[in-house]
Amino acid sequence: MIIRLQQKNIEDSLNNGKAIVIMGARQTGKTTMLMQMFPENEDNLWLNGDEIDVQSVFENVSADRLRGIIGNHKVLVIDEAQRIKDIGLRLKLITDKIPEVQLVATGSSSFDLSNKVNEPLTGRKWEFRMFPLSFAEMVNHNGLLTEKRMIPHRMVYGYYPEVVTSVGKERDVLRNLADSYLYRDVLSFGMIKKSDKLVALLKALAYQVGSQVSYNELAELVGIDAKTIDSYIQILEKSYIVFRLQSYARNMRNELKFSKKIYFYDNGLRNAIISDFSQVENRADVGALWENFLISERVKFAEYNKYWANRYFWRTREQKEIDLLEEYDGKLYAYEFKYSASKCPKAPLAFRQNYPNATFSVITSDNVESFLLS
Repeated sequence: MIIRLQQKNIEDSLNNGKAIVIMGARQTGKTTMLMQMFPENEDNLWLNGDEIDVQSVFENVSADRLRGIIGNHKVLVIDEAQRIKDIGLRLKLITDKIPEVQLVATGSSSFDLSNKVNEPLTGRKWEFRMFPLSFAEMVNHNGLLTEKRMIPHRMVYGYYPEVVTSVGKERDVLRNLADSYLYRDVLSFGMIKKSDKLVALLKALAYQVGSQVSYNELAELVGIDAKTIDSYIQILEKSYIVFRLQSYARNMRNELKFSKKIYFYDNGLRNAIISDFSQVENRADVGALWENFLISERVKFAEYNKYWANRYFWRTREQKEIDLLEEYDGKLYAYEFKYSASKCPKAPLAFRQNYPNATFSVITSDNVESFLLS
């Protein structure tokens, strides 16, 4: 059994009168983790928001009716809660009127669930995000040496739990994930009408990992306008498929101020989108894979360890660049990512002159644990 790091954070937040809301893409292990924490028994009641009869139970429900449904259970888990109409008001009713019950709700889309629970549950909830398995979780499971040896494999196939546990069948699992869950969930939003455009956009983003993206260029490539590109990317973010980094600009006139990069939360899903599972040593995009792997893993590390840093990339018009900047407690930390340990550059002179107090580190396959475990 692979222990999820978010479990400890959730356990520390139980039984204080607030709902627990857990968000993340489908198949990332939310339900599996909660089943381990709250197995179905006389204390724990499970309801699945994907089921029609569960949805109907919550229609025009009263506090008395909810008490009858919950009975003597001490914990109520509502899985895929965003499927239930007016779920935010229903969760508020439970939290306010039945405070002795610990309420736990999960959702596969923050676009859906956050919008429905944020206002009704203001001050009444703790929010947590779940991602595919992390390097740190697999180090705890396999040991550091074994997991470091697995990094080239993870760079290609990623960390979705079913992928990790389906040795030899990774390609089939990833293709199923992409076809059955990714597109289904994203296309469930009414504003996305053209699935072929979504597929084209995802492929374009996959090929541009590690590079600056232009919405105008994407619009021309995909065949829709730039405003629609922005809307689609926001939905992809809220569905936990991609995330953005903005450029960092403070002191220099020639710093790029409004540029952005887009990364995937999982390398395997990115590679499934472009149907490329060739091994790391044979790939021209190994640098992009390494960068995406490290930055997505850093996002997981920050979430699970409550490391609330602002993240950016840095680049000038002269194309001097740094892959990742973190701004934390008034300090600036700069990171350059090089898969090969033989390439260990210095920070660009312009950066050193303008940010003399910033620290600079090169992260390679040799010292990756210094970046992803501490």
